[in-house]
Amino acid sequence: MTSTPHDSASFGYENVSPEEKTRRVGGVFSSVAAKYDVMNDAMSGGMHRLWKDRFVRRVKPRAHEYILDMAGGTGDIAFRMAARGARVMVSDINADMLAVGEERAPRKAAAAHASGRLQWRVQNAESLDFADDSFNAYTIAFGIRNVTHIDQALAEARRVLKNGGRFFCLEFSSVEWPGLKEAYDAYSHHLVPRLGQAIAGDADSYRYLVESIRRFPPMGKFKAMIEQAGFRHVRVEPIMGGLVAIHSGWKID
Repeated sequence: MTSTPHDSASFGYENVSPEEKTRRVGGVFSSVAAKYDVMNDAMSGGMHRLWKDRFVRRVKPRAHEYILDMAGGTGDIAFRMAARGARVMVSDINADMLAVGEERAPRKAAAAHASGRLQWRVQNAESLDFADDSFNAYTIAFGIRNVTHIDQALAEARRVLKNGGRFFCLEFSSVEWPGLKEAYDAYSHHLVPRLGQAIAGDADSYRYLVESIRRFPPMGKFKAMIEQAGFRHVRVEPIMGGLVAIHSGWKID
């Protein structure tokens, strides 16, 4: 039988069935949920906070907009957008990650004067329950590389956006700065799993997360995938030489 792109999926450096990837990724995030934000600080030296601030500035959430924050888990992006007046549907395939966000929500939302602007719902990015043309914007931060079928997730993102809606994705990418690439490769492969073991008691999950970054399409290829999904005016903004990147596009019928 001739293989198709959906016959297998990458789980780190392994190729597994799509169903197995979904199951394993779920296990990874259930394992790390309680320490996820602490590990983000440790792995990035706190830089992830600046990247997320920059990302939300690009999204430009406004009062009364309705935004879907996919893979929103612990709420880091959602709290920032709700503080600017937007209503945010925080969705994630992993209920344990959402539980961490919901637990943080009363304190975070009160501090941002954003109480009542957040909703939480378990959703699969590849098959959303929301109606067509529901949202003004769709955001996904550090989540799309864990989706089993990225093309399906992009198609669903476009479907649930209103005409004129915007898509924004923040994700690790391919470092292009000479010197930094080699240093980052050494750091991520050797030190990140050790940090995962020391802080979260789980080296294997963080080894997968590093490997998943290596398997994710480079910036130009992912930009092309967004265009193939039907988005217009697609742009990519590298940060720190491509260590992370912001991809964006518009739904224009």
